[in-house]
Amino acid sequence: MPSTESSTDGASVLRTTAPAPSNTPNPPPIYYTWSNLFSILAGNASDKTMRGYLEERDTVMEESDCKRCEKHRDFLLQYSPIVHFMKGEIAKQGGELNSKNIICRRCPTDQTGGFTLQHGILLCANKLRDRSSVEDTLAHEMIHAWDYLKWKVDDNNLRHQACLEIRASTLSGECRFTREFFTRKQFKITEQLQSCVRRRATLSMLARPGVKDDVHAAKIVNEVWDSCFSDPRPFDEIYR
Repeated sequence: MPSTESSTDGASVLRTTAPAPSNTPNPPPIYYTWSNLFSILAGNASDKTMRGYLEERDTVMEESDCKRCEKHRDFLLQYSPIVHFMKGEIAKQGGELNSKNIICRRCPTDQTGGFTLQHGILLCANKLRDRSSVEDTLAHEMIHAWDYLKWKVDDNNLRHQACLEIRASTLSGECRFTREFFTRKQFKITEQLQSCVRRRATLSMLARPGVKDDVHAAKIVNEVWDSCFSDPRPFDEIYR
């Protein structure tokens, strides 16, 4: 099924809160049909049909998506090296992340996750395909959590926010070569990591209040690039 690349943080950190599960009965699907699926796969669907299909699909599959996400989350908390490491580093800063404040929900936006000090980590169950994508998003948000606990981050300072996104994309593993090559069809060989981090940090910045357009977002990322890309803390080196 055709898809576009989503930023890990599709919304401002300030505005990223966990949507409450819906208990309201849903009307019968209009777009979520086999005929629309086939037209999407064939590349013949209109943008309206594609959006409608995906929105209704996410509503119909909300419960199973969240259960799958929670299963992946619990496995990663126990067995993922990067998640286990970040959990320990966050604890050293006085924070705690566990299954109670890492929650899976259906998200209506293009984000795949989010973080706030007040609520913890949000995983967008309807946007995460498999355990690997859950791991990348969880690691990304855990790096945000560490940065917020370690430093005095100003949510209204766009340079601070750009630095957060550069570090999270660099250190989470979401920009490793295999992910770029096989999943996102990015075939650049030289400076692949830098190219991916710049692209994804700029994409995340586009959703921040005060960012005018992609040119403005790229400018902010470039202003803090050297210092933020070269800082691997709390790792000894960049995790790949």
